[in-house]
Order: sequence, then C-alpha cells, then structure tokens
Amino acid sequence: MRTTRRHSRLTCVVVAVTLLAAALAQADVVTDWSSTAGDLASTGKLPPGGAYRAIAVVQTAVYEAVNTITKRYPPERVKLDAAPGASVEAAVAAANRATLAALVPVQQAAIDKAYQAALATLPDTPAKTAGIAVGEQAATALLALCANDGFDAPESYRPYTTPGVYVPTILPDIAHWPGRKPWIMASADQFRPGPPPSLTSTVWARDYNEIKALGAKQSTQRTTEQTAIARFWEARVPTIYLPVVRSVATAPGRELTQNARLFAVATQAMDDALIAVADAKYYYNFWRPITAIRNGDMDGNEATERDASWVPLIHTPMHPEYPCAHCILSATVATVLHAEVGVGVMPTLRATSPTAPGMERSWTTIEAFMQEVANARIYDGVHYRTSTEVGTAMGKQVGAWAAAKYLQVPQGSPSPTLVTPATK
Repeated sequence: MRTTRRHSRLTCVVVAVTLLAAALAQADVVTDWSSTAGDLASTGKLPPGGAYRAIAVVQTAVYEAVNTITKRYPPERVKLDAAPGASVEAAVAAANRATLAALVPVQQAAIDKAYQAALATLPDTPAKTAGIAVGEQAATALLALCANDGFDAPESYRPYTTPGVYVPTILPDIAHWPGRKPWIMASADQFRPGPPPSLTSTVWARDYNEIKALGAKQSTQRTTEQTAIARFWEARVPTIYLPVVRSVATAPGRELTQNARLFAVATQAMDDALIAVADAKYYYNFWRPITAIRNGDMDGNEATERDASWVPLIHTPMHPEYPCAHCILSATVATVLHAEVGVGVMPTLRATSPTAPGMERSWTTIEAFMQEVANARIYDGVHYRTSTEVGTAMGKQVGAWAAAKYLQVPQGSPSPTLVTPATK
C-alpha cells in the first residue's frame, strides 16, 4: 500500500511538472497573433513580396504597442503616449487589426472576426479601452512611417529587346524594390555581392550540370526525399518562415515583450533581405536555369551541353536568378535567432508549408535549416549552387546587421563575411 501511494504521488508530480512545462512553452498573445497575421497577409492578394512588407509593418506596430505598456526596452521607431495599466492583450489585437485592415483590405471580414474573438475574452474595463487606444496609435504611427517607403512606386521595368523582336510579355516581379527604403540597412546595395561566375569557368560548368541533373522536372537523379524538400520550399510567403521564429518564441521562459521584439526584428530583417536581393538580382540580371540550359551551346563553355526541352521541377519565379532569395531569407532568420538565443540551447526549429500540406519539417541546428533551403532551390530547378551560397552569405550579413542594432549578439560569434563567387 505504501509503495502504491508513493508511486501515485510520484506520478502526480511527474504529471504536474509535464503540465507546467507545457504551459511555459505555450504561445502568448503575440505569437498567436503572429500566426493569424501571417496567414491573412500571405493569402491577401498582395503583389509579390508584399506579404513580407505587410507582416513587418504589423509586427513592428505590435512591438511598439507592447513595449509602450511594459517599458521593457527604450522606445525605438516611434514614441507613443504612456499607457500605465493598459491591457497588453487588447493592444496587440488592436495593432494587428488596424495594420492588417490598411494593408490587406480584402481580408477585412476575417480580420474583424479575429479581432472580435480576441476582445471577447477580455473584460470590459478601462485597461481594455486603454490597450485598444495604444494598439491603434501604434498602427497609425507605423503606417505613416512606411507610407513613402517606395513599395507603391510605379512599376517601370523596361524589357530587354531590339526593335521589332518579340519577348515574353509578363513583367518580372519586385523590379522596383531596389528603390525601396529599408528598415534597418543603410541602403539597398549595402550587401551587394560580387558578380556570378564567368560562363567560361569551371564553377559555372559545375553549377550548370548539377542543376540540369537534379532540378529537371523528370530528373532520375533526384530522390523522393529531395523532391519532397523541393515541394516544401516552393512556397514564397512568410508563413513558411514565421513558424521558425515561433520555435524560439514559444520556448520555456520567454516573455511577451521579448517575443514582440523578436518578431519585429525578424520581419524587418526579412523585408530588408528581399530589398537587398532584389538590388543584386536586377543589377546582375543573370539568367535562370531554364534559359541557360536551353541555350547551353551559346555560353562559350564546352562542358555545358544544351538540352532544348529542359524544364525545372517548379515554375521559375519571375525575376533574375542571382542570388537566391529563399537563401537570403533563411539565413537572415537563422542569424537573428542565433543572436536571440545567444549561448542558450537552440530549440528544434519547425515549419509547415502551403505547398506541402500536412508536412512539418524540423531542424536541430540553424546550419541544417539553412542548408536544406539552399539545396531545395537546386532540387526545384531554379537556382545554381553558387547563387545559394551567395544568398546565404548575404542573409547572414543582413541578419547580423539587424541583430547588432536591436538584439544582444552572443560574445565570440563570428561576423559573417560576404562570399564573392569564384570565377575560375
């Protein structure tokens, strides 16, 4: 009987500890809303890249509202009226609603539904009213701050052609993004890399033949697992990266203002990463694999054989190839998370993808996460190896720049250097 009671007490203790750990790792109002906002922005019929800019505005407004109430950090981008005793939950809901309504108006019904559901859980008190006011004030300030950032500048891409010669008439994406005002970087070209490999180089031949074999739609060399990875990373919206950030934000011991700040920095850095990569893409205007491989007899390299009917596994994105955008995004996120965690243990990173329903992928290190993204774009048939390496190096630069300005960078962390492609 005594043994049974002791066993029963021990079981209760184990259960209690397990429940406590689960509670500590649960999402807070910031992380909950980050999921809602990411979904609404990603499906909001925004122009290419627009969801990243929208979610950066939303998460920055959320952080400014929360920090105004908790006063954990000094004011950063905007200074709001003091709000002692205001409800953080109401402020987060209001900041999300006001920014999303302005940036993703087609989602108004869903935005209002999420907002009303959030407020319904809060008692009608002066704290709730004050929280709503703070959230709306933060949203107004951030929308005004970003009103002239160049996102809505007229699209003026000039197609390359000669008089009278037909060229495809679909205009490329994000051609005007090099003119946007960054959040954190000094300029769009701050981290512009060196040029892609010379077409007569052995590096070019290596890149060409690797993607020709692994990235073809009917490839016999790409494995089933590699194809699954390719399909997973076919997605181009922030909902594929926000869960990776939440992997850290929902770790035990996290605090709400800390999470709001992490999401603000990560999303600002991702938006800047896209500005940086657009600058490099349109500066170098390097050809995609489908163009290069169908013209393999024109590059002056005897080691590249033409395939007249080659097609990639996925549809090629409508912008120049060099460098890899997914790679700069993944490395930016990874570097920000490394700075945030510091000397602590990096939790398992997890993500889901709208292009691979029902699949969750996970990584125990940020290096594995970045490498999978880089490989995926080769398996997809849309990026060369050098482009993935350079994009990853750029992302480390952008992430380190953001972390140095807004986060505590771990002592002894190496300062990432930009890769200049080999040309021989």
